[in-house]
Amino acid sequence: MALGDNNHPFFRPLWRRVLLVAVCAAWALFELLVTGDRTWAIMTGIVAAYAAWTFLITYQPTPADPAGKD
Repeated sequence: MALGDNNHPFFRPLWRRVLLVAVCAAWALFELLVTGDRTWAIMTGIVAAYAAWTFLITYQPTPADPAGKD
């Protein structure tokens, strides 16, 4: 189940997908270790896990457009 357009050209480079997951995970750790708010840490941890699943584990890139529009 995808919540958005996972095949958007913005997500094609691997570094952007890794950065997205890393930022979500860092935010979860910040919430847990700095603010001590477990509720937000769990919520952002779930977002990080979903992003990792969507953008790193099950990501299927679309083939390049043969007309050169990509």
